Amino acid sequence: MSNLVYKMNPMPAKIPQDKLDRLAKLETATIGHFYHYGFAAPAISPVLRGKTIASTVCTLATPGLDSTLLHHCLSQVGPGYFLAVDRLGDSKYACWGGGVTRMAAMMKLDGGCVDGPHTDTLEIEEQDFPMWSRGASPVTTRLYNTGGGFNVPVSIGGAAVLPGYAVLADDCGVLFIAPDDLDEVIEIGEDKTNKGRISEAKVSDGTHLGLLSGASEMVNSKIA
Repeated sequence: MSNLVYKMNPMPAKIPQDKLDRLAKLETATIGHFYHYGFAAPAISPVLRGKTIASTVCTLATPGLDSTLLHHCLSQVGPGYFLAVDRLGDSKYACWGGGVTRMAAMMKLDGGCVDGPHTDTLEIEEQDFPMWSRGASPVTTRLYNTGGGFNVPVSIGGAAVLPGYAVLADDCGVLFIAPDDLDEVIEIGEDKTNKGRISEAKVSDGTHLGLLSGASEMVNSKIA
């Protein structure tokens, strides 16, 4: 019976740091030009601007008004992990606030996101903790001991996420990448980033975007 209440799994293996270092130099918006999986809904946005996190995902699912399991599992996370919290459809109650942030920072968690609201925005800012959520709410959870899952499959903003996925989170949003896709995503992302820098330099030097992208040629061929 207890397994129906709390589903507890070990921490996933960390993604090699050299891959995460390369991923951190990319932008979610660059990867969004060619990759179609793992993007959380745009409503999940950064609490603090200017943060970029590339890390290994650990997951949590906690229901409605209850944040018991979140408090408990913060003792098991640490450096090199990003905690993704599935609120199981709830969009009103904030499970993540100042106290949770303080504990997460003490454990040196890389960052976190909640598919739901956060609270205590100023405290998150004061602790300079990288955090993404659906916005702020003054209505908070309680410790009801109703259950949940740690390192289980979750859904974050419509993205299916497993523990051990890579995450890239920045000002544009949150992207989860399956380990099997990671090498190719990084390689294509690096290539597009380099090409983008060349294109940006050409526009800065006076080349019109429509000419550079081919859009003007496409329009002119239709109206000729």
